[in-house]
Amino acid sequence: MEFEFMTIDTPLPPCMPLPRAALRLPISSTAKVMYSRLLDAALTAGVEDANRILFVRFPIMELSATLSRSPMTVKRSLNELEHAGLIMRVRQGVGEPNHIYTLIPGKEDSAHE
Repeated sequence: MEFEFMTIDTPLPPCMPLPRAALRLPISSTAKVMYSRLLDAALTAGVEDANRILFVRFPIMELSATLSRSPMTVKRSLNELEHAGLIMRVRQGVGEPNHIYTLIPGKEDSAHE
């Protein structure tokens, strides 16, 4: 693997955002990486709903391939994120992927950074 040392002028390769508050949440590492990927997708390719709120459509199999995880692991991580209040899934019709809204942790969640 080729590498280079980082200097103050080194441009970063494409990166995904991850709020610091998410690091302290009691969720799995897979869920944290998934949250970062969903947040990135919302920022780069999100679709606005009628209220101008961004959401993504990310089918389970596509998310599974993107993260190199099984569909069951993806479903479990989505449940973790939903229970942690980091995403909201809105069910669509049969055979349609859910609309996934990526929620941002509140200021009170990041007060101790």
